[in-house]
Amino acid sequence: MSDDVRNIVLGVVAAAISAGLGWLTRTYLWKRKLRRKQAFFGLPDNAESLLVVNRGAGGPELTVMRYDVFALLELAALIKDCNAHAQIVPHDAARQGFGERTEFCLGGPASNRRMTAHLASLLPGVRVNVDAEPGPDRGALQVGSERYRVEVGKEEYALLARLTVDQSHGTRPVFLFCGQTAITNQAATRYLARNHERLSRKHGTGSFVLLLKVVNSQAYGPDVVELVADVTRAAQAPLPTPTATPRNTHRAS
Repeated sequence: MSDDVRNIVLGVVAAAISAGLGWLTRTYLWKRKLRRKQAFFGLPDNAESLLVVNRGAGGPELTVMRYDVFALLELAALIKDCNAHAQIVPHDAARQGFGERTEFCLGGPASNRRMTAHLASLLPGVRVNVDAEPGPDRGALQVGSERYRVEVGKEEYALLARLTVDQSHGTRPVFLFCGQTAITNQAATRYLARNHERLSRKHGTGSFVLLLKVVNSQAYGPDVVELVADVTRAAQAPLPTPTATPRNTHRAS
């Protein structure tokens, strides 16, 4: 074998080894990223999850409003990326406890009984004004001693939470998307879809509650979302007895 042929063969072998090592590295990194995502969402391969939504007011059939459909699409993509499966369940038909399957609960307590139960059991420091009568506090979200009023289309708030309970109930998390309006529910799911890697690095597989503000939704839809604060401690502690002072009263008056 001549030197030229030997050099060509060695070059081909080196290229093949380099390509193989590169492929193995990329595969390892991809699998590690997938496992982290699966751990954060509590969705190992072929796991089952619940998407809990409001039932439409038009009758007994399950009908989902437009913005909630968009939110479900955001969540369905995340679930599919984890190689898991989802079942859509009306809020008044979900009968399971905590931790058996990962749950994504969408909508405020005014129209979602399941959300009402989760807030009472898991987030005693949160209150949502569900009064039907018009008024400045209608739809207001209270977390601890702070109250956040809604100005529809201009300044709206939502809670995004990942919650776990003790091991006796299971290990799967419950994700809550509790917004003051339908579009804020979608905004919260979109925020999770875009930021789950950062949230996973910061919180791991622990619980957190984030207060989000949706800015000028009448112009920007669910896309412009600001993180107001991590309110985990306030949301998980019982509410104080004194009535809270509205945080943005001057905007709602």
